[in-house]
Amino acid sequence: MTGLGGLSPRQEEIVRCARRWVAEYGEAPSVRELGEAAGLSSSGSIAYQLRRMREAGVVVETRGRRSDRCPHCGQ
Repeated sequence: MTGLGGLSPRQEEIVRCARRWVAEYGEAPSVRELGEAAGLSSSGSIAYQLRRMREAGVVVETRGRRSDRCPHCGQ
């Protein structure tokens, strides 16, 4: 793992896609929308990546999950 906080290249792409989505639409994407934007075919695979990222301390918000965290920086 390299790059943004020790994330894999695929996880870095997920973060970039989530940021682009929020910038374009003004809200967090759903898990399915995020997976499609990042080129992942199943919602299970994106959920797995999001779980691994949370374990590494990187939170990517998705619609349907309420949080007070910033979708851009996770704080």
